[in-house]
Amino acid sequence: MYAIVKAGGRQEKVAVGDTLTVDRLSSATGATVTFPAILLVDGTKVTTDPKVLSGIKVTAEVLDETKGPKIHILRYKNKTGYRRRQGFRSQNTRVLITAINGAK
Repeated sequence: MYAIVKAGGRQEKVAVGDTLTVDRLSSATGATVTFPAILLVDGTKVTTDPKVLSGIKVTAEVLDETKGPKIHILRYKNKTGYRRRQGFRSQNTRVLITAINGAK
């Protein structure tokens, strides 16, 4: 059994026992968080009905805070001496999927 959940503006495929990296959550390490299910697949049965999916919760445990890869942003214009350098590194949270509740 697996589910498609909405996590941090993206949709992720998860099953019980999976480790997932999502955008930073404000929960502390060891806390339990829930994600809304968008689709549920149980063998050959696929559930997409929003009324049924509203009762299904995917729970996860926060493992730790991590950082994504560094992205280098360089702006350059020819013949004018214009150069700008900027960097970015995303803040992420690793979670362990513990249960998919409400599935029949």
